Amino acid sequence: MSDGHEHQGHEHVPSRQRRRFPGISSRTYEHPADRSALVALRKLSGFDTVFKALSGLLPERSLRLLFLSDSVRVSDQQFAHLNVMLRDACYILDLEKVPPMYVNQDPQPNAMCIGLDEPIIVVTTGLVELLDEEEMRAVVGHEVGHALSGHSVYRTILLFLTSLAVRVAWIPLGNLAIMAIVTGLREWFRKSELSADRAGLLVGQDLEASMRGLMKIAGGNHLHEMNVDAFLAQAEEYEAGGDLRDSVLKILNVLPRSHPFTTVRAAELKKWAQSRDYQRIMDGHYPRRDEDKDTSVRDSWRDSANHYSTHVKSSKDPLMKLVTDLAGGAGDLGDRVRRGFGGFGGPSPKPPQGPDTDTSPGSPGDDQPPRNDTP
Repeated sequence: MSDGHEHQGHEHVPSRQRRRFPGISSRTYEHPADRSALVALRKLSGFDTVFKALSGLLPERSLRLLFLSDSVRVSDQQFAHLNVMLRDACYILDLEKVPPMYVNQDPQPNAMCIGLDEPIIVVTTGLVELLDEEEMRAVVGHEVGHALSGHSVYRTILLFLTSLAVRVAWIPLGNLAIMAIVTGLREWFRKSELSADRAGLLVGQDLEASMRGLMKIAGGNHLHEMNVDAFLAQAEEYEAGGDLRDSVLKILNVLPRSHPFTTVRAAELKKWAQSRDYQRIMDGHYPRRDEDKDTSVRDSWRDSANHYSTHVKSSKDPLMKLVTDLAGGAGDLGDRVRRGFGGFGGPSPKPPQGPDTDTSPGSPGDDQPPRNDTP
């Protein structure tokens, strides 16, 4: 069915009424860590040189011909239900030009938005077969969010450099230089996924569908065997569990990945959906695209710094607790180091009690409550 809306030459055909965001800026949903990681990436030594060189060398026309010749292009005649979702997502996020979308034969559930001059959205058959309509709508909105944010350019370069790194692995210095940039790109792209998840929620406007989709990507099409609350509890356990050794292992586990872990994505998205910022967006109060030129880079840095500061202070991860202790000048740090990595996983030693207890101002023996260092 159609509600009669026309948008840049295409018809808006929603399955139900959803709120639209005219002129919305990608700043509305971009995660602070996404913006700061991209700024840090651009400051990486050699990145500008590589970026400029690859922008002129990457065979984008060849890439488009490849999908055109060996995938199915979404249209009114092919995968019409996906075409409806794509046009609906572009209408809701006010994306002026609908990007071409292809379905690629691949049993692995996946989707991506690539392209230098113009974005292309690709979804795999594994994903189409796994998700229901509302879950898929969130994924399409996720990819349209990438397109609106301009992420496709960096994603394309990441794909190319990852392939190139394998080919030149026998050249020690050349491979190290490429892998440094690939690592930076992966760090940024993991953060950009958090932004795109938010865009998917703005398009689908159904948090339960977004949660279901992430659970299915993690555990397959067995919803009757899964529970959202238990799934989110895994994210809580992942962040808070273990000692400093586990914190290091988490970093090592995530480094080769292009996406954050699904439980972490689910927890981040739910937190944002319950925030005041999300409610304000749904009420129509959000940054506009025509204001982007007046945006201060310094303000973006400040927002990112505030986000990381809050994250570190509130995190239950042992490594983050260590960072907080270092910043606060924790007096028991030396003892925790002497006790080994395991000392960072348990509570801090309590001050002695009795007549010899230090009662100088500011000490735990004073009227102030002792600081709790338990991760």
